[in-house]
Amino acid sequence: MALQFEQVTYTYRSGNQERRTGLDALDLVLEEGRFIAVLGASGSGKSTLLQHFNGLLLPSAGKIRILDFLLEPGLSGKGMKELRRRVGLVFQFPEQQLFAETVEQDLMYGPLNFGMKEPEAREAARSAARALGLDDELLGRNPFHLSGGQMRKTAIATVLAADPDVLVLDEPAATLDQASREELLSLLADLCQSRGKTVILVTHRLEEVLPFAEDYVLLDQGKAIFHGPPEELLADSGLMEQAGIVTPPAVRFLRDFSERFQVPFPEGPYPADHLARFIEQTVREKA
Repeated sequence: MALQFEQVTYTYRSGNQERRTGLDALDLVLEEGRFIAVLGASGSGKSTLLQHFNGLLLPSAGKIRILDFLLEPGLSGKGMKELRRRVGLVFQFPEQQLFAETVEQDLMYGPLNFGMKEPEAREAARSAARALGLDDELLGRNPFHLSGGQMRKTAIATVLAADPDVLVLDEPAATLDQASREELLSLLADLCQSRGKTVILVTHRLEEVLPFAEDYVLLDQGKAIFHGPPEELLADSGLMEQAGIVTPPAVRFLRDFSERFQVPFPEGPYPADHLARFIEQTVREKA
């Protein structure tokens, strides 16, 4: 079952009746069970799109089909609880949403709120913690005494504990150091591959998702101007420049390398060892 946006427009209204378009007649179909990166410059509509996945925002026009749910303009906010269990939304700086005295209490809050009994919620909390690489010994600690990376993973685990089908994250690696970013994104990729979760990650940093994401959406002024595999996106430098996405140095090198040796741009994703093998094999074949 796909996640489908049909001519979706969302308009922000301020108190003085001024209007600003967040999404503009957006058409988009995403397959379940994939790691999807949504990219765009500031103001492109990334965060607005993200908040439509679980009904936090409803379209001003158009239709959205998410799992078994249909979202339309004017829909009542009632009955959204099951959608929000199945589509977990993680905001930027999610550790700001932590509030309990222990990590375990924070992780159990969602499952209990969605109707789990306490023993079941406790097991769900432990399972989510392990999936995010958090040791059991951290469960009894105060979340605000953890490292920045541990707090970020704890916050994401609070959403994962409810066992959503779709996990939507807004800049989850923001402010983390490079090692912590790579570790977190690797864990999210594993959730997609080993558990069949759909992971939708909003970011403006192309280089951080290239080793992991297999499907890319590029937003510009509320429209999807690209949707496809990474090799097609990376081969079109003009498209990325139009959307305000900085081309990583490694991608510029690969583009020049492919042109020089007259070989197709390699298929993604793009972990460093994959690219090294591509370059080594190409040089050997052209020698």
